[in-house]
Amino acid sequence: MSEDKNKTAFIGGLLLGGSLGAIASIFFTPRSGKENRQMLKKTAQALPEMAEDLSSTLKINSNRLSASALDNWEHTLTRLKVAIAAGLEASKEETNQEEEEK
Repeated sequence: MSEDKNKTAFIGGLLLGGSLGAIASIFFTPRSGKENRQMLKKTAQALPEMAEDLSSTLKINSNRLSASALDNWEHTLTRLKVAIAAGLEASKEETNQEEEEK
């Protein structure tokens, strides 16, 4: 589960870092205003695709996490049912022993 979180964090960081790097390069390069506007336009055109990729990745990982949580919940629920059944059985046995002693 933590491996999935690490992958998601890495991909998110990669996309965010790439976006920030592209924006920073626009402002810190010795280019004319026209060249900067062209680069900014190209970067702006790429952002929707990058956002869609990030959204898809997050959706896939959240589905994996949900499935994992559901599996864990089902396992916990099964253990709880077994524990309750064992408690009821022990209670019945104790009640039977008390009745036999009377």
